[in-house]
Amino acid sequence: MPNHPAGTALLTRFPPAPPAHPALLERSLTLDTQTIERPTGASIEGYVRPSNNDDPDILLRVEDLTTYFYTEDGVVKAVDGISFNLRRGETMGLVGESGCGKSVTSLSIMRLISQPGRIVKGHIWFGGKDLLTLSEPEMCKVRGDQISMIFQQPTSCLNPVFRVGDQISEVLMLHRNLSQSQARARTIELLSMVGIPSAKTRMDAYPHEMSGGMCQRVMIAMALANEPDLLIADEPTTALDVTIQAQILELMKDLKQNFKTAIILITHDLGIVAEMADHIAVMYAGKIIEEAEVNQLFEAPKHPYTQGLLDSVPVLGQVKNRLAAIPGSVPNLRNLPPGCRFAARCSFVMDICRKEEPGLLLLDQNRTARCWLYADSAQGTEAEDASTIIPGVVTAEGTPPHPVGAHTAQDHPAEAAGASLPAPSATDTPAE
Repeated sequence: MPNHPAGTALLTRFPPAPPAHPALLERSLTLDTQTIERPTGASIEGYVRPSNNDDPDILLRVEDLTTYFYTEDGVVKAVDGISFNLRRGETMGLVGESGCGKSVTSLSIMRLISQPGRIVKGHIWFGGKDLLTLSEPEMCKVRGDQISMIFQQPTSCLNPVFRVGDQISEVLMLHRNLSQSQARARTIELLSMVGIPSAKTRMDAYPHEMSGGMCQRVMIAMALANEPDLLIADEPTTALDVTIQAQILELMKDLKQNFKTAIILITHDLGIVAEMADHIAVMYAGKIIEEAEVNQLFEAPKHPYTQGLLDSVPVLGQVKNRLAAIPGSVPNLRNLPPGCRFAARCSFVMDICRKEEPGLLLLDQNRTARCWLYADSAQGTEAEDASTIIPGVVTAEGTPPHPVGAHTAQDHPAEAAGASLPAPSATDTPAE
C-alpha cells in the first residue's frame, strides 16, 4: 500500500499500474533575490523569490535552464527557461505529455545533450558547483557517482558488446576503487536486489540475451550502485510487471530514507507520482506551468492544463460514454505561438492570453502557476492594473469553475473580457 497520504486517497482514481561555452551563461541573480521570470512586454511582472544560495538543504538548483535543438527545419525550443529547487532527501515528480521537455531536462542536468542540441544558457548548481562550467573530465567524476540516471530506453543505453555484469562493475571500480573481485561480488548483490533471478549467472549475459524488463533492472542496479546524492529516474518502471515495479519503488524509497538521496521522478503514471513524490512540477511545451506539493496539486489543480491531465484519467468504478480529453494538440516547438502556449487548447482563454506570455506566478508559499487567471491575486506580484487587464479573474484560493473539457460560456471567468472559447473537436483524444 502507498505510504504517501495522497497515494491512499487517489488509489481508486490513479491505480498504480555540448553545453554552451561558459561565456554564454547569464546569471540572473540580483543582491538577495532571484528574478524567476518576466515575459517580454508583459503588463504584470513575474514574482520574485528569495534566493536559496545559502540554504544547505538545497542539493540541486536549476536556474533559467534553456536547451535548444538547431535543426535544418528550425530551432526546437525543447526546454525554454525552467527553474526549480530540489532539497536533499526530497522527491520531485516531473510530469507532462510526451515531447514537453521532461527527458531533455534530465539529460541537460547530466550534460548528455548531443548535437544538434545545445544548452544555450542557465545554471545547474549541484553541491555548490555549476555543472555547466565543469570540464568534461570533472563532469565524468560526477556522473554515475554523485548523480545517477535511470534511462528511459535501457536496451539502447547498455553497450551490446559487453556483458551486463562488466558494465555495472566498471562503475564500481571507477568511482569506488574496488578490485575486480569486489566489484563482481557487489554486482551480484545489486542484481539480486532488483529482482533478477540467478544473478550470478545472469551477470555474464549480454544485453541482447535479456528481456526489455531485465535490461531495465540492470540499468536500475547500475544507477543505484554508488548510492548517489541525486537519482534521476526517467520512466523507471517501464516494461516492469507490477511485482517488480513495487520492489523497485521500495528500493528507491530505501535509498531516499537511508542516504537522503534526492530523486527526480519522470513518469506518466500519476499513481506512482502520488505515492512517491513530495512535490510536483508540471511541464508543457518546454516550460514549467505549475509547481506544488503533491497533496495540493491533486486536491486542487490550478492551471487548466493540470486540470485536464487529471480529468483525462479514468476513475475506477465510474462508467462514462467518453473520456475527458484536452482539445487540440501541443504547439510546434519550432514555431511557438505568441502569448500563452496553452491558449489554443484552453477553455478559459482571454485576449491577453493570445498576446502576452504569463510569468510564473507565486500563489502561496510553496505553489506557482503560469496562468493569467491568477495574475491579480498572486502573492508578491505587482498587479495594480490587473483588475483592468483581466476582469473577473479567480482568486488564488479558487480554481476555474469548469473542467478543461467544458466549453460553456455561462459563469465563465473570461466572459467579461470577451474571450472566445474553442469548440470541442470530434477527433479529440486523451493526451499521453
